[in-house]
Amino acid sequence: METLDITYVDVGDDFLVAKMPVTPKVHQPDGVLHGGAMVALAESVGSAACFVFLDTKNFMIRGLEISANHVRSLRSGDVFATAQFIHKGRTTQVWDIKLKDVEGRLISAVKLTTIALPKAK
Repeated sequence: METLDITYVDVGDDFLVAKMPVTPKVHQPDGVLHGGAMVALAESVGSAACFVFLDTKNFMIRGLEISANHVRSLRSGDVFATAQFIHKGRTTQVWDIKLKDVEGRLISAVKLTTIALPKAK
């Protein structure tokens, strides 16, 4: 989280929000937010949400698949990622993660699938 300056800024009954500043550290060569940095933010907030909403004492959570649709570019400011369940199964979970700018405009729509695996006893 330190490398990308990701911080967690809000949590509710069914969501977790993270924030990442858009600086040259996360820019593509032409000065816009890098798609890989957006995916890293999305997976970070989705993984953290697993620890908030799932039983991580008895299960380890791992990512299975992530897909992202980047719909708007961003050069500066902050980007906010909100993770919410689409499906909360005992074994697999599907997360809807929306990345938005400070004005609430959609930057990227991400779907993350995770799996809960029993920890060895």
